Amino acid sequence: MVLQQAPGNLTGDGGASKTSSHRWRLEDLQSPAAPRRPPVAGGGRGGQEDELDGGELLLEEAENTEEGVLTMSAMQSSYLPATTESIALAQEAKDASESISILYRVLEDPSSSSDAVRVKEVAITNLTSYLTKENRAEDLRNLLTQLRPFFALIPKAKTAKIVRGIIDAVSKIPGTSELQISLCKEMVEWTRAEKRTFLRQRVEARLASLLLESQEYTEALTLLSSLIKEVRRLDDKLLLVDIDLLESKLHFSLRNLPKAKASLTAARTAANAIYVPPAQQGTIDLQSGILHAEEKDYKTAYSYFFEAFEGFNALEDPKAIFCLKYMLLCKIMVNHADDVAGIISSKAGLKYVGPDVDAMKAVADAYSKRSLKYFETALRDYKAQLEEDPIVHRHLSSLYDTLLEQNLCRLIEPYSRVEIAHVAEMIELPIDHVEKKLSQMILDKKFSGTLDQGAGCLIIFEDSKTEAIFPATLETISNVGKVVESLYMRSAKIMA
Repeated sequence: MVLQQAPGNLTGDGGASKTSSHRWRLEDLQSPAAPRRPPVAGGGRGGQEDELDGGELLLEEAENTEEGVLTMSAMQSSYLPATTESIALAQEAKDASESISILYRVLEDPSSSSDAVRVKEVAITNLTSYLTKENRAEDLRNLLTQLRPFFALIPKAKTAKIVRGIIDAVSKIPGTSELQISLCKEMVEWTRAEKRTFLRQRVEARLASLLLESQEYTEALTLLSSLIKEVRRLDDKLLLVDIDLLESKLHFSLRNLPKAKASLTAARTAANAIYVPPAQQGTIDLQSGILHAEEKDYKTAYSYFFEAFEGFNALEDPKAIFCLKYMLLCKIMVNHADDVAGIISSKAGLKYVGPDVDAMKAVADAYSKRSLKYFETALRDYKAQLEEDPIVHRHLSSLYDTLLEQNLCRLIEPYSRVEIAHVAEMIELPIDHVEKKLSQMILDKKFSGTLDQGAGCLIIFEDSKTEAIFPATLETISNVGKVVESLYMRSAKIMA
């Protein structure tokens, strides 16, 4: 027996609402010649059955038979047809759970027609969106496994788009780093077995990026080394740019600056041969700025950060705030802290007013006032924005040392002998910290002096002024020596 629903309202999960407005058609398929069931009369139902022909029954009557119950349960667990009506039904559901249930049933439709495949692609997109909003990362992972038979029915390019879309969706769910790495490894194995080279290379590039974020540098470097050789043979310029950029970031994290610059140069060379999307060009400029800042070339770094900021700002990319923060950092490092307020108050800067910008403004104010106390207060109040950003933290450490040296030199300048405790009290820092810094400055010849640790004093020597005549005398003697040597060589030739 087969139940067929007459027109009526559907519930959120695609089943039938058990109300009197729902009628179901029972067609006897046991025998083609089987007679139709005669109409049922009366029976205390108010003549409702009289309105039905021999092949129609109420839902309640169907449920009274064991076969009807089995048929209903089978229907409720079966698939929904892959049609636009099913997609609309999922969108009209009361909550996300019902929508997810309906879309799963749509994907179970065995039909492989072009219309069904197209509807299933829409269902996958919607289902991915719902699962992401519900933070169901494990279900997204299982969805990729469930869709593998479906991938055989669609072009490889669409398969790559769906796979990368689901992996991107998982990355939007916080706390899923390990799951993303595991998922990428599974997909690499599957693509290798299915011989889908194009997709495998991109998933491997994504895996290398995840390994870099997880600080698993050795594994990431091994993966990139083999991948970059393969991609260069295929001459896939766009992917090559991504991989070279990844390699540059990896070498920079390993503090190998020459190789980081070489990889960035390779990425720029590949990018010059093709059209590079604005987001990728911004990433190249951002990495260029980071490397120049590492070499203390802050003016060039600022120009690269500015280019990257303009690109990301036009795209409304979240990376724009990092570029703006690094721009402000460069201004502080080149002793132009007064320019920070102007950049922040500009039209582009006002869009990104927040903790990151406030942190750099606090650092700029502390640097302008040459106040270590304000500087340390800024580091403490904006720890997440300053110390947890490795690039900012590295440069601010250098800035702090410079500021500390300038303050110490200013404080000890009037003295020829001063207690270390007094200097520490004036600068508001621990005595051992000040003593260590003073000894380092003496060794670096920032000033002439010595530490009397027994008395706890710093003894400053007067700078010995070098007479200008001494260098001139040495230069004259050197020139006379060259003349004598030249005359000797000529006389030797004449005598010979």
